[in-house]
Amino acid sequence: MSNPIVESPTYALPSNERAFVKWNLYFGFAVLAIGVVHGLRQALNYAGIDTMNNLPGMHGYYQGLTVHGVFNALVLTSAFANGFIALTTARGLNRKLNPMLLQGALWTLIGGSAMAAYAIFANRASVLYTFYPPLQAHWTFYLGLALVVISTWLTSWALFAALHDWRKTHSGERIPLLAYMSVVTYVMWDIASIGIAIEVVIFLLPWSLGWLAGADPLLSRTLFWYTGHPIVYFWLLPVYVSWYGMVPKQAGGKLFSDPLTRVAFLMFLCLSIPVGFHHQFSDPGISPTLKFIAAVLTFGVFFPSLMTAFSVMYALEIGGRKNGGTGLLGWFFRIPWRDPSLSAQVLAMVAFLLGGATGLINASYNVNQVVHNTAFIPGHFHLTIGTAVFLSYMGIAYWLVPYLHNRTLWSPGLARLQGWLYFGGVMIFSHGLMSGGLRGMPRRTMLARAAYAKLEPSWHLPGLMTGIGGTVMFISVMLFLLILIMTVFAGSQRAADAANDLPVTETIRAPEESGWQIELDKFRYWIAVTVILIVLAYGPFIAMYLPPKLTSHAFLAF
Repeated sequence: MSNPIVESPTYALPSNERAFVKWNLYFGFAVLAIGVVHGLRQALNYAGIDTMNNLPGMHGYYQGLTVHGVFNALVLTSAFANGFIALTTARGLNRKLNPMLLQGALWTLIGGSAMAAYAIFANRASVLYTFYPPLQAHWTFYLGLALVVISTWLTSWALFAALHDWRKTHSGERIPLLAYMSVVTYVMWDIASIGIAIEVVIFLLPWSLGWLAGADPLLSRTLFWYTGHPIVYFWLLPVYVSWYGMVPKQAGGKLFSDPLTRVAFLMFLCLSIPVGFHHQFSDPGISPTLKFIAAVLTFGVFFPSLMTAFSVMYALEIGGRKNGGTGLLGWFFRIPWRDPSLSAQVLAMVAFLLGGATGLINASYNVNQVVHNTAFIPGHFHLTIGTAVFLSYMGIAYWLVPYLHNRTLWSPGLARLQGWLYFGGVMIFSHGLMSGGLRGMPRRTMLARAAYAKLEPSWHLPGLMTGIGGTVMFISVMLFLLILIMTVFAGSQRAADAANDLPVTETIRAPEESGWQIELDKFRYWIAVTVILIVLAYGPFIAMYLPPKLTSHAFLAF
């Protein structure tokens, strides 16, 4: 039995929602254009090429690294998620979203990003995208990033309000899968973002304004990493919405199971938040027991990723065999590789297999000590967010921008080349960083000016690979931006008819209307499970650490 994910065959996107999606998308990609320039500078730094003084207004290595991290990892991802998930929720529910909340989210995002950018480019916030003490930034940096987070909350309220209204007229019905995945993404993020909100609003912002004498580094790091690990899934889950809900349609296949998909997203909700201590394996003041719990839960969150690999690859196999693929792997070569949107996302999946495997190294307490604070970490990071997420964003944009403008994609052949170019570049880039990291090559270090770097010959080839791969990635991103601009201004006009719709897939196994599966749609149960796991993971630290430290280091400063 085949059942559409939504009850409506098409969705007529209102003009205000179309504008919201457009401007989030364009603002995010404009920020990406700035961020990748500084990403190129970081890559060349590993190759021993000093470019730190070649851009006007830039004052140092860490300023450029902050631009790259904040713009690409925080602002772009928030903008893309806000726009794309608003669209998929509205399409899934076939329901308009609150226009006031959407406008508020967009302007809050832009205003907050501008404030953070001011602090960074004024060289008053060279604190990197992790930005915890003892490094201190100008107050506009903290307030700006707080507003970026608030923009995601406003978007989530629009989603939740639409779901609430939908349930009034669809009592007893299962939530359409496309909307279900989208809403769970923001439920997870709303809970996860509490940590960074507390860190910024209660500690860092008052500290930067001189209202507090100091901010405790361990407490601040813990609050940051409470959010800092699940933010990876805030970056990734919008991509999963595409991989589960749209890629099968684009490949000519069907999704294996509706309930399996819901279970996978609920596992991300429950398990992705209480694992932040695995980023603090080397921190004193945190008990080995809490670190062990974080390690176990981190390995647990690997399972929904395996479920995703099975579900999505099976959907691709259906499409490939329908196109004539035979044998064990012949189907893989018969999926529609000529579709640049699909090929970019499949290449992103391949990179993510490597990124997930290297992530298990980071999650292992003993093995993590080998790669801690080495170039291995950004090598892993660029396989996950740098490729699984960003390359998928590019692939999604290749159908989304034409959809929003009722135009055809400009130069599909160049778009296909762009995806392969990025994939090839990141394979060279990440291999260079990870192999260098295993030889002790440090991260977040200006190696181009470090005399000791020349005394370590084993870093030369990895650094050269990093510089070459990063340059190829930069060229690819510039091609991507060119293709989008040309699509908007030179793409062939097409009729805005019923066929101009999101590529929403169908499922082989439809959701059950009774039995245990209906409990999957009752979010209050799964939120309760998430809260219990968070209390188990963080409760002992808060109970033992927070009261005396809060009294002695923070509130007495008033």
